[in-house]
Amino acid sequence: MKSTFTSDLKKEQRLSLLLDSYYTKHLKNYHFERIHDINEQLQGVDLLLKQKSSHMTHVVDEKAQLDYINESLPTFAFELSYYKNDFIKQGWLYDANKKTDFYALVTSIYEDEPEVFTSCKVTFVNRQKLIAFLETRGITQNIISQNYPAESLPHGKTNIKELNPSTEGYLYHSKNNKSEKPINLVLRLEFLLDMGLAKNLF
Repeated sequence: MKSTFTSDLKKEQRLSLLLDSYYTKHLKNYHFERIHDINEQLQGVDLLLKQKSSHMTHVVDEKAQLDYINESLPTFAFELSYYKNDFIKQGWLYDANKKTDFYALVTSIYEDEPEVFTSCKVTFVNRQKLIAFLETRGITQNIISQNYPAESLPHGKTNIKELNPSTEGYLYHSKNNKSEKPINLVLRLEFLLDMGLAKNLF
């Protein structure tokens, strides 16, 4: 099983060209700055959005469904944990070292020309609102790790009592098909929008 990190990085660079054109067109009330420093990116900083009127700055972490080019999925996977060098590591959703204010979930990525991403959807999710909402549902980092430990979680989808798997979400463990063996909280995009946790860019 090969890590997809390097190939994802190249795709992200191509995708950023399309995203920047979208931000320029649709975020009229904001200045945006793309961050290229790798240390900042590792802390969940891909983009800085500064509101023109208030000068308030928001930190955005772009998360793209790069494994699903030319597909439109109704869900998005939020990383809870993964393995590195045989040790379990903190996923990005609950990582206290991340500076992220908002996730920009990039879905429905289409490549209508060779090596060129031509369209996608962008959904902004307020990170702290999401974490707080999940807590009201009884979903926290500790509860997940206690009730669904990585070593005993099977490969694939696991329904959890806190969420309706058909309309809200579930856990997914990529135990057999990804080298990092991530455990993700998979949430429906419509659910995030309906709960007031997310907004579409356009």
